[in-house]
Amino acid sequence: MEILLYIAIVLATVAGMEFVAWAAHKYLMHGALWVWHEDHHRPHPEKEGFFEKNDLFFLVFAIPSAASYIIGLNVAGWFWLTFVGIGISIYGAIYFLIHDVYIHRRFSWFRQLDNKYSRAILRAHGHHHAVTEKDGAESFGLLVVAKKYFGKRSGWAHQDRKA
Repeated sequence: MEILLYIAIVLATVAGMEFVAWAAHKYLMHGALWVWHEDHHRPHPEKEGFFEKNDLFFLVFAIPSAASYIIGLNVAGWFWLTFVGIGISIYGAIYFLIHDVYIHRRFSWFRQLDNKYSRAILRAHGHHHAVTEKDGAESFGLLVVAKKYFGKRSGWAHQDRKA
């Protein structure tokens, strides 16, 4: 029975991370930490190298995951926190695969994805990147996509999908 609790903690954490990521994106990345996120909204010809300052957010989200593992595995009575760390890690892997690999094509994987949901994710993210300034953007989530992006093309026609 305890294993079901741990599975529930992992699943709840993965689901909750979508909303944590949404809030961090809207209020931190497009707020006080725009200086890190700004280069992610610039066209790639202006960028130098493979990495962006925006990639620093990987560390921001890795810290609570690592802390959850460390505390959960080393402090009596806190073992459940290990599974929060696992959930954060799983969401991080999902985010990397969808955002960096599928949407921005930083790696040549998943080129064959083509269904209503994957197209809606691309449209929502493209709509978000249509705004290159700190203010005025919408669609801050990754996995939860507004219904309007499931319809016909939303006008975003970015040739190389690296916005």
